[in-house]
Amino acid sequence: MTTVNHSALGGSYHNPEDASSRIQLRRAIILVLMSLVIPGSAQLVQGNRRLGMNAVRVWLGSGLIAVLLLILSAVSRSLFLSLVMNPVVLKLGQWALIALAVGWAYVIFDAWRLGRPLEQKSAHRIAGTAVGTVSILGMAGTLIFASHAVAVVNEVSGDVFVSGAVSKPHDGRYNILLLGTDSGKDRTGMRPDSINIASVDAETGRAVLIGLPRNLQNVPFPEGSVMNQEFPNGFDCEGCYLNAVNTWAHDHADRFDEDDPGIHATMEAVEEVTGLSLNYYALVNMKGFSKLVDSVGGVRINVRERTAIGGIGSPIRGWIEPGEQQLTGDQALWYARSRVMNDDWSRMGRQKCVLNAMVQQLNPQKVLLNMGDIAKSGSAMISTDIPRQDMSVFVNLALDTRKQPLSSVSVVPPVINTADPDYAKVRRLISTAIEESEAIGTPRANLETATLKPVDDSPEVKDPKKVNQSKNLDTVC
Repeated sequence: MTTVNHSALGGSYHNPEDASSRIQLRRAIILVLMSLVIPGSAQLVQGNRRLGMNAVRVWLGSGLIAVLLLILSAVSRSLFLSLVMNPVVLKLGQWALIALAVGWAYVIFDAWRLGRPLEQKSAHRIAGTAVGTVSILGMAGTLIFASHAVAVVNEVSGDVFVSGAVSKPHDGRYNILLLGTDSGKDRTGMRPDSINIASVDAETGRAVLIGLPRNLQNVPFPEGSVMNQEFPNGFDCEGCYLNAVNTWAHDHADRFDEDDPGIHATMEAVEEVTGLSLNYYALVNMKGFSKLVDSVGGVRINVRERTAIGGIGSPIRGWIEPGEQQLTGDQALWYARSRVMNDDWSRMGRQKCVLNAMVQQLNPQKVLLNMGDIAKSGSAMISTDIPRQDMSVFVNLALDTRKQPLSSVSVVPPVINTADPDYAKVRRLISTAIEESEAIGTPRANLETATLKPVDDSPEVKDPKKVNQSKNLDTVC
């Protein structure tokens, strides 16, 4: 018998066992990947067909639900948001995602088992196991993260929003009072430093941001209200500015029937000042706002004036320099509240800049990637009377608002003398701003200084620097 030397003949020798092992490895990997793409497909080819059919049915059903939701979001985004933000739907979705993750992981594991890893060579067994493990972890991790995100939305919605009657738009607009406060041990009561109204068109989402100075005097109240009975000629006591209404009402809570007399009285005053009917309020704790900014990686602002960090009851510890800046939470907070080297009017303009920047820059990707941190800051930052049932309405409006320029108007000198305000003029100013926003949908440039004659007798505008700042308020961004 003659033995053939394959090396001498110039050929190569193939070990049949090696070839069989490689084929077995490829088959094992294919089975795992089949289950990753279409769960149950590996079992239909080789294994428990009943398990395979059930897995495919669940996969097809889940895909059909996803497609229907996608179609619904395209046809009626408001209805889609109402559905997916319903607390019952969110809870069901959370557990459905967990169940889907567990079931899919088992199907992939079973596909790995069908590849007979114990019969493979050590290196091939390790490779096949690695592919199976990565597939399970990647798929399950994604679904578990999605389940966690759904749970966070459900939890935060329950913590921040309330149960109550849904408010209808007034004259086609939602008007929300936005209050910013820095309540703390060194402050008497809770005096809002930032008072704005977001007036949003209920159809288009086009918004006008109305800024009211905290030191507005002689603010009126509705006839028949507790505050009107106490101050029939306006809030005319010593040191009684607009931001002190909240404190006064809380100090005399026994005269009110409302659970939160300070907010109630402040809303009444703002309605009389502006001529707008308010739907809801949102109270923002500024320290919580700082955490929110940090949770999304900062906010980009075009800084127009050098602004001090600190200096309100403490030493100045830094500066925010002019130019395009990516501000941290602490910097954004001080940019919105500092008035050490400038004044209240400049601060009001900067507050609007920060709000506008957050509206434009908080995209869904940032929210999704920073869900946990946003949730923690949001619960500590906001208190509101917006009912949870109306949350989908405002999410829908917010998406529309982001696509459009934000108009603004500020009740400031020299147009309005805050020490002796002409409230009829204030209402005309705001009404004109809303009419122009509805008509053209573009930002107004200095409406208050361009269309109305200045009030020259204001004791707060004798300083030419302050007059200049008030004229440039809408262009401070």
